[in-house]
Amino acid sequence: MFSFNLYSSLLLPFFVQGVVVSGVLGWRSRREESAADAWLALLLLLFAVRLAQWMLGFAGWYDAHDGRTVFMFYFPFSNWLAVGPVLYFYFRSLTNQQFRFGGMHWRHFLPALLYLGWRLVVLAYDLGWWHGWRGRPFFAHFGTKGPLAAWADGQPIDLLVGIVGYALVLYYAVRTLREYRAYANYLDDNFSDTHQIRFRWLRNVLIAVVVGTSITLLFALISDFIQPLDYYQAWYDYLFTGLLIYYLSIAGLLTGHRLASLRFQPPTGTASSDAVASEALAEETPEAVPVAFDSIKDPATTEAAEELTRWTARLLQHMETARPYLAPELTLGQLAAQLRTNTSWLSRVINSGCGQNFNDFTNEYRVREAERRLRDPRFRHYTLLAVALEAGFNSKSTFNRVFRKLRGTTPSAVAKKLEAEPGSGAKP
Repeated sequence: MFSFNLYSSLLLPFFVQGVVVSGVLGWRSRREESAADAWLALLLLLFAVRLAQWMLGFAGWYDAHDGRTVFMFYFPFSNWLAVGPVLYFYFRSLTNQQFRFGGMHWRHFLPALLYLGWRLVVLAYDLGWWHGWRGRPFFAHFGTKGPLAAWADGQPIDLLVGIVGYALVLYYAVRTLREYRAYANYLDDNFSDTHQIRFRWLRNVLIAVVVGTSITLLFALISDFIQPLDYYQAWYDYLFTGLLIYYLSIAGLLTGHRLASLRFQPPTGTASSDAVASEALAEETPEAVPVAFDSIKDPATTEAAEELTRWTARLLQHMETARPYLAPELTLGQLAAQLRTNTSWLSRVINSGCGQNFNDFTNEYRVREAERRLRDPRFRHYTLLAVALEAGFNSKSTFNRVFRKLRGTTPSAVAKKLEAEPGSGAKP
């Protein structure tokens, strides 16, 4: 049933991993009601199905001249038309836990559904009508391919489908990358700790998909218009698909953080992403009361400037007295609730009144708290990890990254410098 050789055996582990992890993510999606896991499960399955064509081909299925060969000619292995939209909606579901697929979203899958319909027509005619109903034998490829499939081989259908599929993957990958940049700004404006929800691995996947699809498209154009490539040369394209399966599987399984507060909306449509995000985050704070000047759009007016100054002072006093930044996962919505205002106005106060985004504004207080503890003799016995946790950071890696960003040096360098001073210092 399966001929093990160098080419089929190297693809087999990737295929098995894709199918198994797809099943695990599908089960986790049902258990935790996570739409993102369901989309990733479908994406992995699409990649695994595409890889299966070359894996089974090198395992001898095309040359079996029996039912396995018939299967190879009629199964819709080509799925580039669906990969792009699935990748995009995975990003949408991952970054917005309230996102629901439906309605006009189906139009993104229209090309893939049309191609699938065409494959079903070929299958129904050849296997259903020609061979099943009329009882006529297949005459192409040693009796394993029917007349409509043989006719389609002489048409540029697969070439056009491939080119459109590659173009769609590139379009959706670039679109998702553009929205990812907007998502990064959304995180900085609404969250004080963004390490677990920044999803840099997804950005790397998108870049890899763009590069890999471009190379695959180039190979296809060379094979069809310049010099045909043999199966062995095309095999490397499927090896790259296997590596994508491996990377997506590991990253997807590790993305198990509860992401209920993520409500990102891309900056397209009738409302801006900031407005929609602020409105969504305000739902976390039902007791929040909008201030009277939230409707003021022009901060240059005297009235607006005075209100902005008053709220800036109120915010800074609250940060000094209540020290909300000590909560590692402080969000803009939570801070707005403490000040009894809404997130839209508070974001404007932080951006215009303090000249920072919410992430830098909060982490500046945490870095100051860490510096104070590093200089305090009472904390001489503290490790840097303990100092980081006491200052409101949730990990040493985040502490190091933020400290370097805001101070241009590392906490350990500051600690070593303070160790030389009598009566202060911390253990690295």
